[in-house]
Amino acid sequence: MNKPLPLNVTRENAHTASEEIARRATPEAADLARRLARETTGEVLFDAASRGRYATDASIYEVIPAGVFVPKTQQDVALAIDIARDLKVPLTPRGGGTSQCGQTVGAGLVIDNSKYLRKVLDFDAEEGVIEVEPGMVLDHLNGRLKPHGLWYPVDVSTGAQATLGGMAGNNSCGSRSIAYGNMVHNVLGMNVWLADGGELALGPVDTLGERERELAGFVRNLADELRPEIEQMWPRVMRRVAGYNLDIFHPMSEKPYTADGSVNLAHLLVGSEGTLAVTRSLRLKLSPLAGSKVLGVVNFPTFHKAMDSAQHIVKLGPTAVELVDRTMIELAIANPAFRPVIETALIGRPDAILLVEFAGDDRAALLRQLDGLVELMGELGLPGSVVEMPEEASQKALWEVRKAGLNIMMSLKGDGKPVSFIEDCAVPLEHLAEYTDALTEVFARHGTRGTWYAHASVGTLHVRPILDMRRDGAIKMRAIAEEAAELVRRYRGAYSGEHGDGLCRGEWIEWQFGPRINEAFRAIKRHLDPNGLMNPGRIIDPPRMDDARLFRYPPEYRTIPLTPVFDWSAWNVQNDPKTETTTAPGTGGDLTGGFAKAVEMCNNNGHCRKFDVGTMCPSYRVTRDEIHLTRGRANTLRMALSGRLGEDALTGDAVKEALDLCVGCKGCKRDCPTGVDMAKMKYEVQAQRRVRYGIAFKDRLIAQIPDYANLASRVPWLFNLRDRIPGLAKLTERWLGLSARRSLPKWRRDTFWREARKLRLASRDEVLASDKGVVLFVDTFNGFLDSENAVAAVRVLQAAGYSVHAARAGSGANLCCGRTYLAAGMADEARAKGRELIDAMLPFAQRGMAIVGLEPSCLLALRDELLVMGFGEPAKIVASRAVLLEEFIAREAREGRFAVKLRPAARPIKVHGHCHQKAFAAVTPIMEVLRLIPDAQPELIESSCCGMAGAFGYEASHYDVSMKMAELSLLPAVRSAPDAIIVADGTSCRHQIADGAAREARHVARVLADHLN
Repeated sequence: MNKPLPLNVTRENAHTASEEIARRATPEAADLARRLARETTGEVLFDAASRGRYATDASIYEVIPAGVFVPKTQQDVALAIDIARDLKVPLTPRGGGTSQCGQTVGAGLVIDNSKYLRKVLDFDAEEGVIEVEPGMVLDHLNGRLKPHGLWYPVDVSTGAQATLGGMAGNNSCGSRSIAYGNMVHNVLGMNVWLADGGELALGPVDTLGERERELAGFVRNLADELRPEIEQMWPRVMRRVAGYNLDIFHPMSEKPYTADGSVNLAHLLVGSEGTLAVTRSLRLKLSPLAGSKVLGVVNFPTFHKAMDSAQHIVKLGPTAVELVDRTMIELAIANPAFRPVIETALIGRPDAILLVEFAGDDRAALLRQLDGLVELMGELGLPGSVVEMPEEASQKALWEVRKAGLNIMMSLKGDGKPVSFIEDCAVPLEHLAEYTDALTEVFARHGTRGTWYAHASVGTLHVRPILDMRRDGAIKMRAIAEEAAELVRRYRGAYSGEHGDGLCRGEWIEWQFGPRINEAFRAIKRHLDPNGLMNPGRIIDPPRMDDARLFRYPPEYRTIPLTPVFDWSAWNVQNDPKTETTTAPGTGGDLTGGFAKAVEMCNNNGHCRKFDVGTMCPSYRVTRDEIHLTRGRANTLRMALSGRLGEDALTGDAVKEALDLCVGCKGCKRDCPTGVDMAKMKYEVQAQRRVRYGIAFKDRLIAQIPDYANLASRVPWLFNLRDRIPGLAKLTERWLGLSARRSLPKWRRDTFWREARKLRLASRDEVLASDKGVVLFVDTFNGFLDSENAVAAVRVLQAAGYSVHAARAGSGANLCCGRTYLAAGMADEARAKGRELIDAMLPFAQRGMAIVGLEPSCLLALRDELLVMGFGEPAKIVASRAVLLEEFIAREAREGRFAVKLRPAARPIKVHGHCHQKAFAAVTPIMEVLRLIPDAQPELIESSCCGMAGAFGYEASHYDVSMKMAELSLLPAVRSAPDAIIVADGTSCRHQIADGAAREARHVARVLADHLN
């Protein structure tokens, strides 16, 4: 298998390992790969797929690097710089890869600091100072600081992904810069490596060493010589991040770099985008956490009114004033994760809203400021326009929607996407309404419209015109950029106001500052990097922003022909003559283009690089490798579909490895604001691989569990021998690849179907005639392995007065959703099972009857995969009636139809949500249902995937990763609550809890049945 080797090279294996890595590198990069593997302890990734995964960031650009280096120590970085200098290879430092302008892609060696270089080096809580390595993620840092009442206040929306080194490279700003300033205002010092191998310790000029003082004198002389030009050309707005901070000796910003007006040489490198040096560590100024916050959401009937009001609102002293426009509101409403949150902030159908936050320690004073906002809006002619949110929980939820603004915007389907290139222009607030009106007219002249959001407080709005970069987008981009530049000049603003220069704004630096200042920037670059090895082509001598050779989707972009299993036509909203397509039999629609476009929904913003809340991406949380990130997988698929990984790459080893640790959790389907559904994409690839390679016996054995379940229940002793006979587990591990460390589910005679005769189940005709009837979908696992769950469900529903029918296939066989077959790539078999299930359930669904399921992954297949397998309208009808037991009971209880007497809870209750429940917003109903039990106070375990994911956790090759996933949060939470009832609706989840914590977890049906009075 041609996979990248993350190596810990030792003296014994150095030669063999380095030669293998060199073989996978291009001929030009072979020496670089060989030396890095031999001389460092870092991970050396030079294969085509790894280089492709690092060729993009969140911008529209793509540059394939010579190779990727993931250093484990600071010494590794120093060695890599020396090796690259010897071989004259350029360097591009990289953190989370979330840059929107193309700063973190380069043709040389990409150095990824985010995996290992993330330590706190020094911390003084009393002084409010901390020193960190550049790979430290902002939210992780703030999580550590919170117990000390401190935080780092440059709160960028990508805080869960952005590293402090990357933020310093961009001079990041954030939502609350009006109160706390930009990155440059909060950096106290930097230790850096130069291209010549030397080190600099940068800080206040009166504390510098000899070499640092020489640099300070050089920059001071340039600034003194160019003082008239600086005073004339320098934008006066705070949000100015272009070029180098030459004005540190003669500050021109409306907010000085330091509170006392002193000069700090580290500020020269903030915003330098890795073009001057590589960051070793950052010394940061911390701020006290505000004791309280209140939020007012102002609803505006017109966008112009919102922009015009911003200049008045900031006079009230808010810490943030953030814009959400109509497009973003509508896209958020369309996203199930964001809809309930955004709707709480709306009054009718506003054209725009402003989130106005006040923060401080005096809550009474904050509430008075909120009252002042309400009063101000009345004076501005908008009485009753403010939704007041004084409580922290509702504020936090709404801020999460705002933080996801970029990805929400990018969830537009089709080739036309909001494109970043003028989104950070900053203008004085008094001109904001005029500027946005004028720019809207520019968009209209070019046949497009813009999406707007973000920092109304400081006159920096993220505006992205919707362009199709595969057709005429580049031409329009150039024309719009030139007209926008004229507007910025008219209103004396800054063309680059937050996200840096990179590839998309570098060429505008000379336009902004003039030729003499631009030459001063060049002099600084030559002084620190005379051979031009540090991130070349950024800031100094940049390419044209519309150079199509740098686009991720250039005009000649093509995808391979493919006959897909699923109907992906919903993604193929625009006809694309450059995409070769075929139509799968019986499904209809333009399918191949749709699959490619579904993959391309990933905009590389890296929202999946998170560790705190949500589900995705569980394997990345364990490995921290780009290949195991939803973004990394999507990039691998995109390269395969565009033919850049060779012939038959979609079914090749590179894609197989990228998808290997995808557990099908569907966390991305819900957590990714653009809706990338990697689980479904993996099913597609598995089906394509099956056509090419066939199917292994082990995979077939697991896939066909529904077919032999009835037989296994007749002779359970035979099927349970593996865990009873010593040594047999190890033998089957060698034979089948199932881990000997994992127990297998136990087959039994007392299946649900044998117990059913005691349960007074309704016949088909009886339930159809009932005015309070439900149909139970008893899946294979709850029918044959965990039968007590299905029995409990019947008992609970009957106790509440429902007539319950357990549906079976027309042949009398048990019903199956087909998911085990999909996971094995057996698409035809899965389609047959799905058809049988839909046919069996259709008569009940047509009568409006609820189809109630117990196993989340099985029931929810009716609302997901089976809708895109060619079953047409019947599948939609059945899906509309398919609900999980907890969803059904919660709904019926809210409508006053579910009445049953339950005993009070005597023990605490902890709930672990199945991944698919989370993906379909079905966790809240569990909590609602459990609260029907008197005295019950269920608590949700904040966990990602349990790590089992069907057959995944049973496989020997995945066992360790599976357990690491469980140990992230789930198993520690279970162990910490020895007296609690553990609720888990997924059969795999219950098995993981049993194996990993020696605790029994119960389906919600059993918990309810146990409390029946």
